[in-house]
Amino acid sequence: MMSLFKKIKQAYHLYKEIDMDALGKLSEKVDLPEVMKAFGKMDEKQLHGLMKMIGHDGKHKELPPINADFYQVSELLTDDERTLQLKVRAFMEKEVKPIINEYWLRAEFPHELIPKLAALNICGVTYKGYGCPGLSNVMEGALAMEMARIDSSIATFFGVQSGLAMGSIYLLGSEDQKQEWLPKMQQMQLIGAFGLTEPEVGSAVAGGLTTTAKRNGDSWTLNGQKKWIGNSTFADVIIIWARDVDDDNVKGFLVRRGTPGIEVEKMEDKMALRVVQNGLITLKDCVVQEHDRLQNANSFKDTAKVLRMTRAGVAWEAVGCARGAYESALAYTRERKQFGKPIASFQLIQNHLVEMLSNLTAMQTMVFRLSQLQDENKLTDEHASLAKVFCTLRTRDIVSRAREVMGGNGILLQYDVARFVADAEAIYSYEGTKEINSLIVGRAITGFSAFV
Repeated sequence: MMSLFKKIKQAYHLYKEIDMDALGKLSEKVDLPEVMKAFGKMDEKQLHGLMKMIGHDGKHKELPPINADFYQVSELLTDDERTLQLKVRAFMEKEVKPIINEYWLRAEFPHELIPKLAALNICGVTYKGYGCPGLSNVMEGALAMEMARIDSSIATFFGVQSGLAMGSIYLLGSEDQKQEWLPKMQQMQLIGAFGLTEPEVGSAVAGGLTTTAKRNGDSWTLNGQKKWIGNSTFADVIIIWARDVDDDNVKGFLVRRGTPGIEVEKMEDKMALRVVQNGLITLKDCVVQEHDRLQNANSFKDTAKVLRMTRAGVAWEAVGCARGAYESALAYTRERKQFGKPIASFQLIQNHLVEMLSNLTAMQTMVFRLSQLQDENKLTDEHASLAKVFCTLRTRDIVSRAREVMGGNGILLQYDVARFVADAEAIYSYEGTKEINSLIVGRAITGFSAFV
């Protein structure tokens, strides 16, 4: 009787020589049910060894798995955290990856994903109460990375909803405001936006907001413009930050959808984060009631609490964008052949891949420690700023090398890396430019402020 190994090896080589339409011919030569039954009784170690033996004939080479977590940072997560991380990864790969290039090309948002994303029950990841999970900041960062690993736009949408919008209410709202908004926002029944940046004011928002708020009894009148406001074209509530003309302090307001005096125009022709629906907001005598003013937002120092909390998430997003580009490039180089061999076997390609992995590994360990500091209530502005500077800089380098090893195909949307290259540019700039974040760190380490 033919040995089991010989049967399996024969089946394997016959399979390599035929297409699926000729599967019937294989069954005439090999007892397929018996072979499959034998396979089913093997454990993972036996199967691994068997496949390794089959590869010794020179016609098959078993490649190592594509693993961007080279230092096994994910092993620092608890079992429950790791399970949730993989659940979100599966969602992104199954629900988002097949459709996102089409939406990116059209600059539209896949609204049908919102209820599916809500079903993951991860919105307001770190908040306690109001239906929020109350998980660690490390977990929040890992989830941001998983989203950006497939698409930075979805990660940005989620960051605005869960971080900036909900975070403003969670940190600075009254208890009544929290009860009204957070449970429904956590389930994504209501969508939020965060209106801080202005057409002529980006880095100077701390003291240069031109949007004004004037109190008149139990209401406030808002006038001005906001620009680059993600989610604003379809948000149910927009957090508008404005300068109180009476005390010159920055205050926050909950502007509800349909409020008279607010208009939102979708920004067109972006080269990055095209799925994110950024809006140009115009406020003209927009009246907001006092009960819709964030009750604990009384100066820009309060606004900065929200930015400090979310800046760490942007660093994690940068890691995810870089990871997606690296994994796509590595997979491509192992399949793409030139001169009769996979280009992954060439020295210069391997050098690019190793430099990409080196930067990515440094970024992963950095943001993990950053979120640990946040969980320990030790996070400072300079901690978050340093991570934002380093990770977004390295991401630009990684996506550039990913595009490099893919040659001309690197600029085609179908291979995903082109999208990562473009989106990395937006991540590099938002939530504080490289220059502003550098000055925050510089002030901390020198004791001198170089801000104008």
